[in-house]
Amino acid sequence: MTVTKLDSGKYRVDVRPQGRNGKRYRKTFTTKDEAVRYEKFMLATAHNKGWVEKPTDRRPLAELIELWWKHHGSQLPSGHSMHLKLQNIDELMGHPRACDIGRKLFADYQAMRMQSGIKPETINKARWLLNGVFTVLINTGNYHAENPMKGVKPVRVPVREMGFLSREDVQRLLAALDGDDLRAVKLCLATGGRWGEVKRLTRTAVIPHKVTYIITKNNRSRTIPISEELWKEITVGDSMQLFPGARYDRVRETLDTLFPWLPEGQALHVLRHTFASHFMMGGGNILTLQRILGHSNITQTMIYAHFSPDHLLDAVKLNPLQLT
Repeated sequence: MTVTKLDSGKYRVDVRPQGRNGKRYRKTFTTKDEAVRYEKFMLATAHNKGWVEKPTDRRPLAELIELWWKHHGSQLPSGHSMHLKLQNIDELMGHPRACDIGRKLFADYQAMRMQSGIKPETINKARWLLNGVFTVLINTGNYHAENPMKGVKPVRVPVREMGFLSREDVQRLLAALDGDDLRAVKLCLATGGRWGEVKRLTRTAVIPHKVTYIITKNNRSRTIPISEELWKEITVGDSMQLFPGARYDRVRETLDTLFPWLPEGQALHVLRHTFASHFMMGGGNILTLQRILGHSNITQTMIYAHFSPDHLLDAVKLNPLQLT
């Protein structure tokens, strides 16, 4: 060991990391622990050549996508869909190499997609997916350069109208449905669950009087109370899957027929918006809503804040017209 205790009570490190003829490093520390850690650091980094540029990664993007699938994507609930999207992005980009990925290539891809009428949200999803591929590969030691998507800015997306159903609309919708479609929609409206989360529920995920969403968008399970009446209604039958007969396309067609005024692109997500909107209009707490919806960031939930009865109410009391 090259750590010695001095008469002063301090500890000195005297080490030649590169051997007898290499450069000598001496440093004094107050504690032995600090000295030992410094010695280990010097020995571990002695052969690092940070000034030497790493070789260019010429692997095809397609190969990196498959590594991402192996190490991460295959474990995600929506991994298969993400995998297909990444393969499509690779094809549209012309099957680039890893060293080709960056701001210029993605700018060209973005311009090409915009010209073909693709929505900004779809382009931003592609950016997010590619960034995720490199992040996973860096974290697993399968990519040794900086994330090439760093610095690639998302397309600015205008704030879109968020539609929701009134209480009368909800009654019209429920009257038009039956069977598993009706029961699944009721659970969506009662808990704010996404259609996919509700559709995948099994009988073991429902106990008196709670439902637990396990396979979720962010892989975080959440448990939400439900009424005894709804619990009895959704647990009829003996199938392991709770709503085996529920059909997305059938419910969506019903929504489109009854409410053609709903904003384009919402589809069955309007059920989740409806729950959240009525929750806030009824005086619900925004932090509680975040937990119910399973949002990892409060900013996602804040889009519903304006539904609160007292949202910015001080504007009425404290404006200059009232203060004169």
